[in-house]
Amino acid sequence: MNLKSALGQFRVVAIAEGISFLVLLFIAMPLKYVAGMPLYVKYTGWLHGLLFISYLILLIKVQSEHNWSLKKSIWAFIASLLPFGTFVLDKQIAKEVVLVEKTVSSNQ
Repeated sequence: MNLKSALGQFRVVAIAEGISFLVLLFIAMPLKYVAGMPLYVKYTGWLHGLLFISYLILLIKVQSEHNWSLKKSIWAFIASLLPFGTFVLDKQIAKEVVLVEKTVSSNQ
């Protein structure tokens, strides 16, 4: 994965955002409401919020650099709101990355 490209950065942030969302939903929230430990939600929520904002910024960047359609961009946004959505999106993006890398290598 090329972290120098916007698409590579987007994929990394998407996976991190997805993991933070799952930790928030399935670990931190139960700890808050079952065990009375609200600090886990506070810190996990803070981290998830930062990752979500980064995700949106990189989504806009990738949309403009790779000429993503409005439909694809909306799907990417909705994926960030669904548990496991960013993992499904990453699988689709991985195919696009392979095509982009093949194009770049054939042009050189």
